[in-house]
Amino acid sequence: MKRIYILVLALALVFGMSFNAQAKKRYVFGGGPAGGTFQIVANAIQVFGPIKNNPNFSIKAQSSGGSTENLRTVNAGRCAFGTVYAGEVYLGRNGKLTGDPNKYENVLTVGYLYGAPAQLVIRKGSGIKSTLDLAGKKVGVGNAGSGAFANCERFFTHLGIWDKIERNAMGYNDAAQAFGNEQLDAFWLLTAYPSGAVIMAAQTNDIDLVDVGADAEKSGYFKAYPYFGKLTIPAGTYRGVDHDTPSFFDSALLVANADVPAEDVYQLLKAIWSEAGLKHMVEQKKTFKAMSVADGLKGVNPEATPLHPGAVKFWKEMGVLK
Repeated sequence: MKRIYILVLALALVFGMSFNAQAKKRYVFGGGPAGGTFQIVANAIQVFGPIKNNPNFSIKAQSSGGSTENLRTVNAGRCAFGTVYAGEVYLGRNGKLTGDPNKYENVLTVGYLYGAPAQLVIRKGSGIKSTLDLAGKKVGVGNAGSGAFANCERFFTHLGIWDKIERNAMGYNDAAQAFGNEQLDAFWLLTAYPSGAVIMAAQTNDIDLVDVGADAEKSGYFKAYPYFGKLTIPAGTYRGVDHDTPSFFDSALLVANADVPAEDVYQLLKAIWSEAGLKHMVEQKKTFKAMSVADGLKGVNPEATPLHPGAVKFWKEMGVLK
């Protein structure tokens, strides 16, 4: 009888442990290509203590092509969370992505991370003063499937230059390396500054930045795409670039699939937007100084890009959402 009791107890422990292991959900977080801030977001959230030790779920960072790919994978449920540009969230929800009429309505906004400005890197003394001067040039246009690529195509098409350049789809670090080897005349980024890839390029080349802000202003780009904001990349951000460079930016948003339980989204927000969580994010990259409770929904229009119920609960609790 004693042996039977011990056996039953052992089986109960085994099955109990198995049940507990299965009870903890693992959510995939769509990051981005190497050298980009999107991947740093995913990695930072994955390793943060209160997330790692959460009894209900864990986060697994997964590299990706970037914003557009994350939009699709989060919508399909292959990723529970991801970073997507506000422009892609809005255009995707309304079936207005370039060459893609599908509506991505399962992607819900969770919070604002930072503003990602357009950066167009050239060699100093190249004679390239405007984006329009790239006709006939070899240009790195961002990784296929990324928000950088989609925005480069959108901006260059608006200017009438997209079909006049030799396009090279590649990630930021690869583009910086190709630029350093003189295989590219210029390369495009849509990411927070300072970018590690641009810093890399500046170590081996005398670089400059194109005033894409002026090109956008003159061409009516801000009227055509009103979700973009204006900013200036300060002089001295990169070695040798001693002048302010006007640009435009899209907002990088944390998003979630609509089927992720509201409580799990709430718990993730509560951890990351805590004092310790925000400190942890800034330790990973200074870009995340833009993150705060007060700016948790900066530039977010809940009617245009609806919030996840878990985000609604958190931001109401924080007094950000009425």
